[in-house]
Amino acid sequence: MNEDFSKYNGEGTVLRRAQMRMLEILIEVDKICQKHNIRYWLDYGTLLGAVRHGGFIPWDDDLDISMLRKDYDKLRTILPEELPKQFVFEDWKNNRDFNMKHAKVRDKNSYYEVPYWQNKNCLHGIFIDIFPKEKVISNRWRKKIDFFYGRAFRRIRGFNESRKELYLSYLMWIPCICLASICQFFSNIFSKDSLAHPYGGITLYHKCKNSTIFPLKEILFEGRFFPVPCDAHLYLTWQYGDYMQIPPEEKRATHATKIEIYN
Repeated sequence: MNEDFSKYNGEGTVLRRAQMRMLEILIEVDKICQKHNIRYWLDYGTLLGAVRHGGFIPWDDDLDISMLRKDYDKLRTILPEELPKQFVFEDWKNNRDFNMKHAKVRDKNSYYEVPYWQNKNCLHGIFIDIFPKEKVISNRWRKKIDFFYGRAFRRIRGFNESRKELYLSYLMWIPCICLASICQFFSNIFSKDSLAHPYGGITLYHKCKNSTIFPLKEILFEGRFFPVPCDAHLYLTWQYGDYMQIPPEEKRATHATKIEIYN
């Protein structure tokens, strides 16, 4: 990697300042997780950045961690009480307009604009994402169920302004909940290794297995050690293929259309 990436996140750039604010949030969440024996790991582009760059992917403007569902349920009751006052925990259970099944810890002293979030009655600060993972028997069946469950959940939460879509979603909602609950019941009994997002979560269906995650290891990320899957190579290969290959410039996507940092 001989390319100079400073044009993306060189010192003093808005993106680099945003990345450092995300790191501040992660450090606080890490402290709380360690205090309460909650296991988590760097995930998605954050894990890729840790392995390939030793920190953030130079053009990346978000930060992702994941944890098992039982740890997530525990953490979501602790974070609102123990986070520093400049950070706020937000998920679909404490905000009616939140239309995803994972959580965000946001910074109050910044602004992060994305088109699909712009008009929501939610905070808009820089954030890190926290993804729960739960047992699943088959990703193929999960896709089929989640196509309806996820669409209904997001539209009831205002993701789409079409009234027709909203009415259909309300009709589908109870059957979707029942079907998802039945499938999750059997997943908890029969699944031993495979993990996935909760129904209604983001539509990523890569392989994710307990055996590639635990026992967790640590890796250097932006000068600090954080937990990662024990077989990060296989985990990232399932997600991205040849993950060490730097993508061409036109595929170096970011999420935010505007970032402001107030202090």
